[in-house]
Amino acid sequence: IFYFEVKTMRKTLSGKNTLNNFLKEHAYSLSQISSRESNLTIHPLRNIMDMSILGGWCSIEPPGEFQVVFDTGSSDLWVPPVFCQSLACATKSMFIHLRSSTFWHTQKFFNIKYNTGRMKGLLVYDTIGDLVSTDQPFCISLAEVGFDGIPFDGDLGLNYPNMSFSGAIPIFDNLKNEGAISEPVFAFYLSKDKQEGSVVMFGGVDHRYYKGELNWVPLIQAGGWSVHMDRISMKRKIIACSGGCEALVDTGTALIKGPRRLVNNIQKLMGATPRGSKHYVSCSAVNTLPSIIFTINGISYPVPARAYILKDSRSHCYTTFKENTVRTSREIWILGDVFLRLYFSVFDRRNDRIGLARAV
Repeated sequence: IFYFEVKTMRKTLSGKNTLNNFLKEHAYSLSQISSRESNLTIHPLRNIMDMSILGGWCSIEPPGEFQVVFDTGSSDLWVPPVFCQSLACATKSMFIHLRSSTFWHTQKFFNIKYNTGRMKGLLVYDTIGDLVSTDQPFCISLAEVGFDGIPFDGDLGLNYPNMSFSGAIPIFDNLKNEGAISEPVFAFYLSKDKQEGSVVMFGGVDHRYYKGELNWVPLIQAGGWSVHMDRISMKRKIIACSGGCEALVDTGTALIKGPRRLVNNIQKLMGATPRGSKHYVSCSAVNTLPSIIFTINGISYPVPARAYILKDSRSHCYTTFKENTVRTSREIWILGDVFLRLYFSVFDRRNDRIGLARAV
């Protein structure tokens, strides 16, 4: 299994000794999905501001460090090149292609649009550090809009190949095709106490990161990490998703997002007041507001107030429900880090399903 440790911005471990100690202290025993012959590789990652997953290090030949988001909502890997002139690139680590003897570029240009911004890119090929030994297609950003001041360099997409804007083979598929992982699965554990850091693992599952059994949920269709959700309720009353809806399990989204009308209704039920881009509540509401329950495939997944209410830099409390700005004809919810910190998640490409269990 390839393990990636996620380190927070506030409690950052450093140096090889820390990683070696981590390996010694965690003699991983693998679940039924895993192979005993799996190799273990660990790389440091960082959580961004304790909210937005997952700042990580992705080595590209020549050796370089890039802080990327490990993102199940997209499929492309991209980093900024040294000649990127967008303001968003000014503070980022940039890929210096002239130092690589294995780099080559195509003539394929494309655009990617995210909830938070967009980028224009060029499809290129190079060797990706310790992960994929052969040519890996990825993208270099020629222009970025909406990513100013965001503390990551690029994005590493973990969605299905058909979701790729560039048409490139995603890095996970290359790992799978080259036999670098024993099973076509990956899993996320997002630490709540931030002491030990979070982990993303490729090729298997470590059962010590969750309690009880994994509840498997079939995808709505192969080709995207979306599942059917039965309802969303509070105090035994349905407050959204009343006739069933779609839920995207997205590690690249920090919050819980849904349609404007339904999100506004939930904010009113919480007594939240809009101010700027957030909805605020009294911090004492953490002790009085009930859990919001997401029912998926007949299983209830409660999210308590202490999870869906966070403090900003001024110690004011705000809710983590937000409007999804992407308009669709269907009711779609995005379950981001707020949900995933409570529930260990497994993404199974072989069987086109997602496994959920209460995180330790």
